[in-house]
Amino acid sequence: MKLSDFRSVILVVAVLAVLPLAVPLLVGTGLAAGANLLVNLLVFALIITLAAQGWNIAGGYGGQFSFGHAAFFGTGAYAQAILQTRFGINPWAALPLAIAAGGLAGFVIGYLAFRARLRGSYFALVTLAFAEVFRILANAAPITGGAAGILLPLDVRIGNFQFAAREGFFYLALALVALVLVINRAMELSRFGAYLVAVRENEDAARALGVDTLKVKLQAITLSAAITAVAGALYTQKFLYIDANIAYGSWISVEALLAPIIGGIGTLFGPLFGTLTLLGLGELAKIGIHALFGTAVPGVDLVVYGVLLIAAIAFAPQGVTGLARRLAFRGGR
Repeated sequence: MKLSDFRSVILVVAVLAVLPLAVPLLVGTGLAAGANLLVNLLVFALIITLAAQGWNIAGGYGGQFSFGHAAFFGTGAYAQAILQTRFGINPWAALPLAIAAGGLAGFVIGYLAFRARLRGSYFALVTLAFAEVFRILANAAPITGGAAGILLPLDVRIGNFQFAAREGFFYLALALVALVLVINRAMELSRFGAYLVAVRENEDAARALGVDTLKVKLQAITLSAAITAVAGALYTQKFLYIDANIAYGSWISVEALLAPIIGGIGTLFGPLFGTLTLLGLGELAKIGIHALFGTAVPGVDLVVYGVLLIAAIAFAPQGVTGLARRLAFRGGR
């Protein structure tokens, strides 16, 4: 692999890195509230991007659609919180352990499902069932704080994984997104990536050609779960609170699934572009409705998500990435 193989990743990350520079401009024009909204939205978008990138490895590249990636997001989120509050482990040291916990959850669920030869909708429903079981258990278990959840103490120090400036958390999240993009790009260029696509296109044919399909799928779901667990751990550190409905709620499974579909399933930047599109248009819809009617309309962002999903399926089956590619091709002719 050469540095040129990652040129697009470097370019996209560089563009994202300069976005917070618009914050002083907004503050200077008296739009301080807009500046805060921009940074908070970007941080949340990067967290969702990590979950979507995780989903895209198993679902996009590997064809193993999951409806229950909340199981891995929540495991990472709770592990990050429990290790700090119950065992006194430093948050930075807790992060790799939370990632490992999410990866282990992915391996166990994947092993049980793939050994039973579950595919397609059966696998999707099994992951959904596991996420719901985890939610119920977390809502009742004393170690998770039960229905009250876990509140992390406020201690704003870098050594405690808390930042005085919003931009600090943004650049940390961006660094992790960049790392995952590099991993995904390396995977695309590797033999493992080729095996994964072969399994997605025709698992029986791949097995007949000598590909260990069980091993490939287990590696994919474990890596997918570990990356999604990073998103959960970051969410805990950002908001300093987690409960069962947040950690294992269907909202994160839906957003992790929708973002790659909108952005371009099985593509490198699909999860990132899809997340920015979903959250950006959802936020604009909220602002527009509030400006028109003088009041907020709960759930308007979900309406936007539904419209985007229908539009993507009907007019852009390859997502925003595929649509941009087609437009660029026509423009170059």
